[in-house]
Order: sequence, then C-alpha cells, then structure tokens
Amino acid sequence: MSKINYTPPRVWKWEEGNGGRFEDINRPTAGPTFESELPVGKHPIQIYSQGTPNGVKVTILMEELLALGFNEAEYDAWLVRINGEQFGSGFVEINPNSKIPAILDMTTAKPTRVFETGAILLYLAEKFGAFVPMAGPSRAECLSWLFWQMSSAPYLGGGFGHFYAYAPEKYEYPINRYAMEVKRQLDVLDRNLADRHFLVGDDYTIADIATYSWYGQMVVAGLYNAKEFLQVDSYANVLRWGTEIHNRAAVRRGRKVNRDSHSGIAERHDASDFDKLGI
Repeated sequence: MSKINYTPPRVWKWEEGNGGRFEDINRPTAGPTFESELPVGKHPIQIYSQGTPNGVKVTILMEELLALGFNEAEYDAWLVRINGEQFGSGFVEINPNSKIPAILDMTTAKPTRVFETGAILLYLAEKFGAFVPMAGPSRAECLSWLFWQMSSAPYLGGGFGHFYAYAPEKYEYPINRYAMEVKRQLDVLDRNLADRHFLVGDDYTIADIATYSWYGQMVVAGLYNAKEFLQVDSYANVLRWGTEIHNRAAVRRGRKVNRDSHSGIAERHDASDFDKLGI
C-alpha cells in the first residue's frame, strides 16, 4: 500500500496485490497467459469486447451502420471479460496490447485484425463510407476531435476514474489533480458545442461516437457516480449533446452489447437478440 510520503526506489519493483480493484489482472508484462481460441460467427465483422466505454464505441457504430441499411455491417459480438480473458492467446493474436475491443474483418482475403478504438472506428467508417468526412477541412476537424478523445480519455478513465472509484484508498492529490483535468476537458467540449450541433458541425460522426462513450456517458449516465462531484450539469452544451446521442435508437442498442447484466446482452449475433430488452 502506498504511503503518503513515498520515496521511489532507484529501481521499480512489482508488488503483486497492490493495484486496487483490478489488481488480479494488472501486470508489467505483455503476451498471453493461457491458451484459448476465439469463436468466429457467420457475419462479416467479428467483435471481441466488453461493454465498457471503449467497448461500446464499436457496437454503437455497427448499430448506426445497420440503421442506415448497410447489411454488410452485420456482426457477431463476443464477450471478452476484462477479468483476465483478454490475456488468452487467441485475443492476444488479434490485439497484442490485450485491451478490448478488437475486431476481425472477415471480408478480406485474409481476415484483417484491427485494434485500438480510434483505429477501429476510422477503419469501419471508411470501409462503409459513413460517419466520417472523406476529404477537406471537415475531415481534418473530425480526425482532430477523434484523436482528441483518444488522448484525453485516459485522464478520465485511468486517471480520475481509477483514483475516485477503484483505488484501494482515497488519495486527495490524484483525485483533485485528475478532477481538475476532467473538468477542463468538459469545458473544452462545452465551448466547442456552444455553436455546433455535433463536435464537427451539423453532421454526426465517429468523433461524436467516440467522445460520447466517455464524456456523454459521464454527464448523462453518471459514469463513476461522479456527476455531483464534477458538477456535470454546469456543462449545458455537453449535456444537450450527450442526451441527444444517448437517446438515439442505435446508441441504445449498441451500449447494451457485451454486458453480463440483466439489462444487456452478453453476445450479439442477430437483431432479434435485443428483443428481450424491448429496444
């Protein structure tokens, strides 16, 4: 357990069982820890994920594509629990970083693996020619906001979320430091959305999908139960934007995929899988 007045040693040493909620799976090495094969379904796109903020980015996009009539966007979504299942050899083969989500595109001569959510969203949007501008300043703006989210969310999740909700003890300095940064990020979004309907302008893009999954769910659904602590209601433009996206039919479906709870579905192989949820 960390001490308040901690002096780092000259060489860091891993102390097992010292990582809070996820101490059983955190480790300083990569690679598989056990042998396992990934299942493969019948659809063009195979998704291996869990319904975390990062995981739902991909299933939301797939549901949005299906809603537009892209039948080739049919997908099988397989649950990979981040309790250690991400270290199976089959998953590590398609994502050497052992982080969900990862996908396989089965329509190519040899199945194409894609990992890291920014890469997955861009790959799929370009594959189907939807939810990303294909040229010009609007494309540059879309990619700028997409990668803003990719670089900013670790401060919200691994920083603020970890120390506020998951760390073995509550420490004032890291909570305050990351809360300040998350509030700055919310202000960045709020100012941008003051005169824009969506992040890039009038069009809903993968930048909105990626950013909603973290920041939209923070202000609307209370990610980390920190709505009051962060005073998220003060970011009126973010709240308006996040609420609109939260209520989209495709988003309602996409955020329910790869969840163990009774309010979601562990796997998705057909649109009828949502019937039990009434959505």
